[in-house]
Amino acid sequence: MRILTIVLLTVVLSAPARADVIDRILATVGGALILQSDAVAAARLGFVELPAQGDRLQFTLDRLIERRLMLIEVDRYAPPEPPRPLLDERMQQIDQRIGSGERLDAILRETGYTVEQLRLYVRDDLRIEGYVQQRFGTAYRPTDEEVVAHYRSHEGEFTKDGKVLPFEAVRDLARSSLVAERQTAAVREWMAGLRRRTEVNVLYLGR
Repeated sequence: MRILTIVLLTVVLSAPARADVIDRILATVGGALILQSDAVAAARLGFVELPAQGDRLQFTLDRLIERRLMLIEVDRYAPPEPPRPLLDERMQQIDQRIGSGERLDAILRETGYTVEQLRLYVRDDLRIEGYVQQRFGTAYRPTDEEVVAHYRSHEGEFTKDGKVLPFEAVRDLARSSLVAERQTAAVREWMAGLRRRTEVNVLYLGR
């Protein structure tokens, strides 16, 4: 019903009497809508690191689909609410990144977001981060042999001034790099599973 209502509104608002489209549906994920205004807001507020080239709207939409899939899973397990001081800090960081309160207000007006909606968005981001860290952050503890193998196969990461640093000097860095690599792979596999069992309809056809 919500999808039908928005489609009808879009048709009405884009009729010949007023040709500008106010908003449009880019995708649905598990019945939830992702609108163009959501993608614009995510990009303008710095929630998505945009690529230098390519279809930026498509890239942003892909990130928002992934975020929605993760949020559906997070809501199933209802993790603890993020601490209020951390939420306040993230909100302040957004304001500082944008440049000023006035510029932030302008972006919110342009995208149809309210400060409360922005705060809820940040709160959900923190919930996702907490869940991912709890599920994947401490599950893998590499052996010394695995760390050495990672160091040898990623020498570029441990090279300075054209010379590969001794293993003993970068042991902890190599361990952290390996853990991060495995965590990224685990999250990617998890995301693929979420997408397989969730109905995702992409309506944006690209440029």
